[in-house]
Amino acid sequence: MRIGTLKESYIADAALFDSRTQKIWLAVAAILLLLFPFVASDYWLYLACLVCINVASATGLNILTGYTGLVSLGQAAFMGLGAYTVAIMQLRLGTPFLLNILAGGCVAMLGGLIVGIPSLRVKGLYLAIATIAASFITHFIFANTSFTGGTGGLTLPPASAFGVLLDTSFRLYWVIVPVTVLMLLGAANLFRTRVGRAFIAIRDRDISAEVLGIPLLRYKLLSFGLSSFYAGVAGGLWAYFFRVVTPESFPLLMSIFFLAAIIVGGMGTILGAILGAVFMTMMPELLKLVFDLLPNSTELTVFLSPVRTIIFGLLIIGFLVFEPHGLAEVWRRIRRFFHLWPFRN
Repeated sequence: MRIGTLKESYIADAALFDSRTQKIWLAVAAILLLLFPFVASDYWLYLACLVCINVASATGLNILTGYTGLVSLGQAAFMGLGAYTVAIMQLRLGTPFLLNILAGGCVAMLGGLIVGIPSLRVKGLYLAIATIAASFITHFIFANTSFTGGTGGLTLPPASAFGVLLDTSFRLYWVIVPVTVLMLLGAANLFRTRVGRAFIAIRDRDISAEVLGIPLLRYKLLSFGLSSFYAGVAGGLWAYFFRVVTPESFPLLMSIFFLAAIIVGGMGTILGAILGAVFMTMMPELLKLVFDLLPNSTELTVFLSPVRTIIFGLLIIGFLVFEPHGLAEVWRRIRRFFHLWPFRN
């Protein structure tokens, strides 16, 4: 039972959706996701699948950086571990699609646990440098071992799930979107548990958290493991989506992309990871569509491409300067405005 914003039980306070309005919006979003593939073109289905993959990986990084306060620039490396695991299992063993995805997440989690070991001794920029080193190590392994295909990488056949060949964006949509939704729900529920609250305590004041009895190394490693698992699953989906995995598929720039996504979206919120990944994925495409509408766009392509990149960079800088809490805070302000709108002066 609720009285205003107060709740009379712990269960009510810990509820994931605590109002009828939230449940209605959730139902509307579910209906839109179900209808979208039937009305969208192949191009927009492609972008929808790519957005969901990026949302899954950004959510994993947000668990580590936004909620636990551990900066990482190795998210692309963990995605690469998941992608290569999926590709090798698919090509060498012929194991089922979902098992490969799960295995990709587990292998990436193991890599994250190894990389997370220095997190008890170093943090901040020093930890970021350590995760960059992990990126270079994984790139070297991908490019110089025979079972990964060397610099040429691996090419996958279309995946198959429940007897259906996943060879189009339309069919992959029905796998990628549900997996992403489940991962988002898992992350949202995580921070209503003792483990998630321990992550937040470490982020806010790690020494005080240790005094209160929270074992720092265990929970930091757990955060690294969960973040890497999300990245590994996203990397596995990426491998099935593009069907080509090479060492150059997961550069350091991709890790910076995901870090920028959670900063723009809002660190420490699930909504921030979603909005940030959507913004970072879609804004370059929207700018491209806008420039394509200009007269003589074909002749101006060479000149407009760097301009489009500059505009995208300026948008990111604008968010950092004028809204450091990200798009999630913008959304919260909009909600507060409409809650108070009839009585607003």
